[in-house]
Amino acid sequence: MRKVDVFNHIWPRPYYEALSKLTGPMTDITRRSEAQPMMIDLDERFRIMDAHEGYCQILSLGSPPLELITKGRHATDLSRIGTESQAELVEKHPDRFPGFIASPPMGEDISAILDACRYAIEDCGAIGVQVYTNVGGVALDAPKFVPFWDYMAATGLPVWLHPARGAGMTDYASEPLSQYEIWWTFGWPYETSAAMARLVFSKTFDRLPDLKVITHHGGGMIPFFEGRVGPGWDVLGVRTSDADYGKLLKDLKKRPINYFRMFYADTALFGAKAAQVCALDFFGSDRTLFASDAPFDPEGGRMFIRDTIRILDMLDIPQADRAAIYHGNIGRLVGRDFSTA
Repeated sequence: MRKVDVFNHIWPRPYYEALSKLTGPMTDITRRSEAQPMMIDLDERFRIMDAHEGYCQILSLGSPPLELITKGRHATDLSRIGTESQAELVEKHPDRFPGFIASPPMGEDISAILDACRYAIEDCGAIGVQVYTNVGGVALDAPKFVPFWDYMAATGLPVWLHPARGAGMTDYASEPLSQYEIWWTFGWPYETSAAMARLVFSKTFDRLPDLKVITHHGGGMIPFFEGRVGPGWDVLGVRTSDADYGKLLKDLKKRPINYFRMFYADTALFGAKAAQVCALDFFGSDRTLFASDAPFDPEGGRMFIRDTIRILDMLDIPQADRAAIYHGNIGRLVGRDFSTA
């Protein structure tokens, strides 16, 4: 069965070289990315991919977000290099890479953001764009991003939502930095969930009901906290006295939990079967997409691809649902048939 990995990461060689000129020696999350051979070495990527029959990848750039690296012309140039170098890989290796998603310079003014999106989608064939859960600390429902969401809804193509958080977002107010990489382990699922909530309560889906957003790592915390998202937010406002959230609740066209079911979620859950069952139960097989998050595992990409496929293949679900997760849903979202090479 064709398996289309919709959320994995790469630094194409031209992008890596341009990135290195801007950052100098890699540190923290960037150093982690550079240390994965599959991230840069195309031959290593092919060796890992060849271990799985029918396996292919939708490409996306790896962290960090562009706005944390540079600003202005350098950011727009880096975004363009990322777009063009991924498009080149798709053109050269269509069986392995049937598509890519672009990374617009979200830290720039809206005209630069939209120009990058249009160039990637309309000129280079991107099947969507990747954005991070915050833009240098600015929420995605900020007014400046409204034209971005409008444009993406108009294209009918998905937005891939990737978490962004660093050690500077502390675990406790009394400490200067997050400890033990808690910022990543628990912080990233929280970031995803918070960004989803901001899109929900800003009425983005009321305004753009056909907007498509694919969340990383199984939708963050949302599936496990279904009770808090459901009955808990059905009484939005009872815990707050300095804002009239009760009025907001009445103004929403749906229960809060039903907006969260409008998101899509991937299977990049680090080989955790219970988490996969939970996420699949919440989002359903029609809104779940196969993804591995390669190459970020202890085996340089091998583990997450292998274990995610193993879990999906052992789930007691109809074969038609498995096919939808592996390739059907992404094909429906972008208007292409990914069932065969």
